[in-house]
Amino acid sequence: MENLRYPIGRFDLSRQKESVDWHIWMLSETPNRLRDAVSGLTPEQLNTPYRPGGWTVRQVVHHLPDSHLNGYLRFKLALTENRPTIQPYNQDRWAKLSDTADIPVEVSVQFLDTLHQRWVGLLQTMRPEQFQKGYVHPDEGFLSLEKALRHYSWHSRHHLAQILTLRERMNW
Repeated sequence: MENLRYPIGRFDLSRQKESVDWHIWMLSETPNRLRDAVSGLTPEQLNTPYRPGGWTVRQVVHHLPDSHLNGYLRFKLALTENRPTIQPYNQDRWAKLSDTADIPVEVSVQFLDTLHQRWVGLLQTMRPEQFQKGYVHPDEGFLSLEKALRHYSWHSRHHLAQILTLRERMNW
């Protein structure tokens, strides 16, 4: 079950050896990879959980821009304030809101694409010392923007892998 939930493994900063530029590139690639991952899926397939007891593919797709919008805003706060404390959100409750059932997944793919254009544009202009700025998460403590970038890059790959491994298992 752990392999289905975390097909690329849990986030581990020590395993995120790639350069900052690589992680920025990964964020720039995520919307197209997501679009490819859900291309051709039927409504029934989109409503299939990626694992027993897990979110549906549809919920995973809608979750990515929800999460990454929070990430983008956290970066903006960290760059403009001194160690701001951010407001966490309950991602499971967000995934169950009616918009995840009613709005086509392409809306969230387009939103993620636009959001990542803005975010990547910001990231590409940041100086190395700005990646040492950060924010305080009430449950996780201080997170530098470099660590947060590595986490959101992993987060993108994590959810893409959930969809792609489901497609492989189901022969879609």
